[in-house]
Amino acid sequence: MSDDDWLGGDPFANPDDPAAREREQRRLEREEKRGKREEKRGKKAGKAAPAPSPAAPEPSPDAPAAPAGPAASSTPSPQPLLPEPQQSPAPPPEPQRPPAPAQPLPTSEESVVSQSPLASEKPPVPPLAAQPPLPPRSPEEEFWDEDPPAEEEPFDGLPIAEGLPPEQTTDARGPGRGRGDGSGGGRLAALGRHPFRIVGAIAAILVLWFLFALFQPFHGDGSGKVAIAIPKGASVSEVGDLLGEKGVIDSSTLFQVRVTLDGKRSDLFPGHYTLAHGMSYSSAIDALTTPREKPTTTTVTIPEGYARSQAAPLVAEDGLKGSYMKETVKSKYLNPAKYGGKGAKDLEGFLFPDTFELKPGSPVGNLVQLQLQDFQRRIKGVNMSYAKSKNLTVFDVLTIASMVEREAGVAKQRKLVASVIYNRLHEGMPLGIDATIRFATGNYEEPLTESQLAVNSPYNTRTNAGLPPGPINSPGLAAIEAAAHPAKTDYLFYVNKPGTCDELAFAKTEAEFERNVEKYNSAREANGGNEPSTCGE
Repeated sequence: MSDDDWLGGDPFANPDDPAAREREQRRLEREEKRGKREEKRGKKAGKAAPAPSPAAPEPSPDAPAAPAGPAASSTPSPQPLLPEPQQSPAPPPEPQRPPAPAQPLPTSEESVVSQSPLASEKPPVPPLAAQPPLPPRSPEEEFWDEDPPAEEEPFDGLPIAEGLPPEQTTDARGPGRGRGDGSGGGRLAALGRHPFRIVGAIAAILVLWFLFALFQPFHGDGSGKVAIAIPKGASVSEVGDLLGEKGVIDSSTLFQVRVTLDGKRSDLFPGHYTLAHGMSYSSAIDALTTPREKPTTTTVTIPEGYARSQAAPLVAEDGLKGSYMKETVKSKYLNPAKYGGKGAKDLEGFLFPDTFELKPGSPVGNLVQLQLQDFQRRIKGVNMSYAKSKNLTVFDVLTIASMVEREAGVAKQRKLVASVIYNRLHEGMPLGIDATIRFATGNYEEPLTESQLAVNSPYNTRTNAGLPPGPINSPGLAAIEAAAHPAKTDYLFYVNKPGTCDELAFAKTEAEFERNVEKYNSAREANGGNEPSTCGE
């Protein structure tokens, strides 16, 4: 007899498994209950009418021989598979079996497998005897044949069939469901069932992006040099806007957030700084909050092409004492009449633009002295022979140079602009230079209005022929050289060239000039009324 026979031919049962033994015992108990019920029904039916004895089934040639005993004999009514000694009447005593102090091992199908935990060896279980087929039972009987729920084993999870890998197991929801392996919809389906997870994921991404942009973990210290002047009393937002406009930082708003998080809103020092393009917020904050040693000198820079009225605020910010406008009317260090400026009302044009070093708190007069001395030293190296051949004085050359400084946007066109001025003076035509009108009106940034273009001033070169009364700013050495030696051309006109950065389109005739003006106006209209320039790109 094989181990599989005693468990009803279950190929997956383990004869050494206590759980398997218990399940087999319960199955046998259920079969016994069914047999008892069938026996009761048979007795009732026998009282009403005798029923013919069922014919014993012919044993299969492959079936094992049934052992001798009551379960193997033919009886008037179906017999239970295994009677339960505890619930059925005690069988008559067998005289041939001697009494024993301990319960003997079962020798027939009527014996029940011992489940005593004290047994040192597991007794063998005899094979099941062949039983006659039972009559069909009603659904109610099938229902009541089942064990009560209290006797069922507790549910310990879905079993995994032996011999099958875990991924082939199923449950009530279908194959692969509930395993968390992406089957049956996967993670996308789970997110679809929970839209708040999508919102949370997007919010997390936005927060990470904000933190990355705010703290710039891989940002460098920038490149190049940018001169920045932080005025006294400037707020954090004003400082951030100034740094953003100069390209020092990426965002003024994030700079303000970083300053606030670092607790340094009140630690930004005013003054002049040399920073870099594309600095990180932390680097810019460190540069602006590092205590600076008291300077031993004051650096003052006067840009080329700045008029006296434009340079005065810069001098005041540098902490020099006195009024720059008053100190630049006249000086004992230079007399304009010596250079042909007999009618000069001030020192405009002679204040050479450069960078100067002075002691902190020096009087403005010291700066003016350095500018005039610088001019005298540099003008000696300029060849004025061509200008003198045209009956022009040094003062006239300075006046032309001041207009070239403002009109020529690129260095290569300075001499071309100077040639237009020379040619117009030769033809007796008004110069028509707007830079002189800006000097007369003080409007250096906003577009000139019609009334300003018609201003009654000797500096209005649209309404007055010839040179204006004097220079309109402080020209640099390159502009002075261009004014002293202009290019030889026939140009009489120029206008801004669209699609460039401050370049001019020159023309010899008025018709050619009008075509250039039409191109400029068309480009400006296409640009929404703004200057069609590429300087901001």
